[in-house]
Amino acid sequence: MGLPAGLLSAGYAAVVRPVLFASYGGDPEAIHERLIELLAGPGSAAPLRALTGLLAGSEGRPVTVAGIDFPSRVGLAAGLDKDASAVLAWRGLGFGFAELGTVTGKAQPGNPRPRVFRLRDSKALVNRMGFNNPGAAAVAATLAERNVYRGNGVAGLPVGISIGKTKLVDLADAVEDYLVSLRLLAPHADYVAVNVSSPNTPGLRSLQDAGALAELVGALVTDASTAATVPEEPRGTSGVTKGLPPLPVFVKVAPDLTWAQLDEVLATCVDRGASGLIATNTTLARTGIADADTGSASEAGGLSGAPLTVRAREVVGYVASHTDLPVMGVGGVMTPADAMALFDAGADLVQLYTGFIYGGPGLPAAINALDVERQRS
Repeated sequence: MGLPAGLLSAGYAAVVRPVLFASYGGDPEAIHERLIELLAGPGSAAPLRALTGLLAGSEGRPVTVAGIDFPSRVGLAAGLDKDASAVLAWRGLGFGFAELGTVTGKAQPGNPRPRVFRLRDSKALVNRMGFNNPGAAAVAATLAERNVYRGNGVAGLPVGISIGKTKLVDLADAVEDYLVSLRLLAPHADYVAVNVSSPNTPGLRSLQDAGALAELVGALVTDASTAATVPEEPRGTSGVTKGLPPLPVFVKVAPDLTWAQLDEVLATCVDRGASGLIATNTTLARTGIADADTGSASEAGGLSGAPLTVRAREVVGYVASHTDLPVMGVGGVMTPADAMALFDAGADLVQLYTGFIYGGPGLPAAINALDVERQRS
């Protein structure tokens, strides 16, 4: 299904990406917003979804992780579809799952603009978005409007939802803030990702400390076991029943933790019943930056893309070798070889963010093709 990955990649690099990167005065966030609007509108209509699937869709290697059946091992990372409006479009672009958000208990505008910076020579981005999103209630309403409920398959792929802390909520009240999001979004999610590792919300990374993380993950896992029901008859659904298994809870960790800190995180996740880990988030480090990008690299925020490739692989390898919990690998996946290296390091699934921006739909297609080829060999 779909055009050959090489043709997709070449067409995107030669035609689409130059036009995209030059539009809207080269403002990365404005470009992103217009693309999401297109994917949420025309791109989500049935005829265009079918056409996109014919052109860019790809079949990968199916796998079951944490009780979820994934049609392929390549997913969309959180941050690209913050408000869930484009949820119906991602399967046609070659993804086997999509992680939406990050969503907070209350709506918030995020940090002042400009807050996204493209490092073209480094194939990287710096962002300090600050969890801009319409809030958990609005995102739940968007998913309900699109009839996306846990287990009904309407989106064509498993849907994860990343939840984070509202900036104005005190750290002392963080657990309840996360629970607000979980309770509102659980009927629409196949798994929940707990974002305690973004560098762009003050104090958030302190929630990775063992005591704070134990309280948070314990509360979310407990609530997820009782939130694992959906309405008896969500509008237009079929085959969705009450009494689903507990909603899987994944914890997303920063690449900047030491091994000792990671040991504490892993022990806490196992002890509190988390379903898996997501490694990693953006980094505060600035290694591997091209000379032409030093100005943009000096901006505050988290760095993603090619400079994170090696560190993400190291963290995935460490996590996978120190726990039996499944791992989603994310960070610096710019080529199919990068994805294979994460799989070899122990990742069960991989996610794309910056790599998709630079590589387009040819990247998930190429990863899927190589993953299937390796399975057969």
